[in-house]
Amino acid sequence: MRSPVPPRRRRAAVLTAATVLVTTVGLVAGALPATAANATYTALGDSYSSGVGTRSYYSDSGSCQRSQYAYPVLDAASIGAQLTFAACGGAKVADVQGQLASLNASTTYVTVSVGGNDAGFSSVIEQCALPWPWTCEGDISTAETFIRNTLPGELDQLYTTIRSKAPAAKVAVVGYPRLFNVTDCQSLARISPTEQSELNGGADLLDTTIKARATAHGFTFVDPRTAFTGHAICDGTEWINGLSNPVGESYHPNQTGQAQGYAPLVKAALLS
Repeated sequence: MRSPVPPRRRRAAVLTAATVLVTTVGLVAGALPATAANATYTALGDSYSSGVGTRSYYSDSGSCQRSQYAYPVLDAASIGAQLTFAACGGAKVADVQGQLASLNASTTYVTVSVGGNDAGFSSVIEQCALPWPWTCEGDISTAETFIRNTLPGELDQLYTTIRSKAPAAKVAVVGYPRLFNVTDCQSLARISPTEQSELNGGADLLDTTIKARATAHGFTFVDPRTAFTGHAICDGTEWINGLSNPVGESYHPNQTGQAQGYAPLVKAALLS
């Protein structure tokens, strides 16, 4: 029969085990990601990020039309991150280059949506909405040529700068939905089903182009097209405004589109 361990030795063993446990917990805790309390989130981009289309904007956001219903505000509140809301309606890639002041080595999350304005889709849709005999096939073709030949290089420069300024951030690049369900339901905006189909094809090209550049830089691409399927203009439950008053609200996600279309997808991408 073995001799019992002396009390002093038992106490030493307990203290040693406790020290190992505390050290192990400390190492594990140190390996965990930043808590929500100290996470920072910068939202960059154009009107699809600022929340144009929701019809309610912060009074101090001016022409940028930043909305409390935009997905960056909803997601920042959901994950408990401090938000720098830099997105601005009408922004192009060059404008987003000017939105990067808050990025630094401690930035936790970044989202960015840009490219549609560079391709001139707002002007293209205006042309498509003109009555017959005006058509917009040539305008769509010009936009798609820009997307193929020029936009990739501009995005590369932007994404490289974002990564250099926020080397540790989780970056989600957010795409665009298809706007139309290819039916003619708006008498004032006579965009034919053929033109709608071609505009949807332009959105597909824009998304695939943006995704290719985003993934090349190690960023996550958020593709909203599936989520918005069945919620396009003229669908039973629209998440995108058709021709609206004021006109600037047109062809953008409404409050439901931001909350149910974009926000869950972007949040999942940031936390993945």
